[in-house]
Amino acid sequence: MPRHRLNPRKTFVLIHGAGDVGWYWHLVAAELKARGQDVVAPDLPGGDDSLTLDDYADAVVEAVADRQDLVVVGQSFGAFTAPLVAVRRPVASLILVAGMIPAPGESPAEWWSNTGYSEAVRRQAARDGGLTGSKDPFVAFYHDVPREVTEEAMSKERAHPSPAASARPWPLDAWPDVPTRFVLCTEDRFLPPDFLRRLALERLGVVPEEITASHCVALSRPVELADILAGPGKN
Repeated sequence: MPRHRLNPRKTFVLIHGAGDVGWYWHLVAAELKARGQDVVAPDLPGGDDSLTLDDYADAVVEAVADRQDLVVVGQSFGAFTAPLVAVRRPVASLILVAGMIPAPGESPAEWWSNTGYSEAVRRQAARDGGLTGSKDPFVAFYHDVPREVTEEAMSKERAHPSPAASARPWPLDAWPDVPTRFVLCTEDRFLPPDFLRRLALERLGVVPEEITASHCVALSRPVELADILAGPGKN
């Protein structure tokens, strides 16, 4: 019998990050389905520079259709879209995975300076010899992902999000009143772990759940990540 088969059936709505597509989640989706869960992992719309975060959220809601008992998961830049889904549809919980936690009125373009990202990268790079912040994607993003999976992931990269989505303020006045969890990747060389621990506490009042993995955890540790997503959490 698959693990967690007796858990109540939910629909996991998996939202990818910048430059990515729904394929990013395919290994985790298979694990969740083996546990008796439903999964929706749409490609957010691209090819139009005028698309906004609201457009991305609308596309997710359309993909979800009439499914119920939603657990909305946002990876990296997907954290800007996930809470917008939660104000459009009833949601059981939100889970951010290595998420860029937005603040009300803050655009994604402003997020980097507002959060002190560059200084956090500089400090972590000084500790790890320049691995953090490396321009080599094999070092910064995919260092624990199998080579063939990395190459397939890189072949699917695209220009996303749009300039409009990056430039316009995040449209909510406050974080949705929905139970929220944060999954932190301890080997993340893009969003340093200490930086995300601070941000999760400051912006969400949440102590992260941690997994030993790179930023691209859904490709490197899909079984372990599915266990966390399908579990009860610690917060």
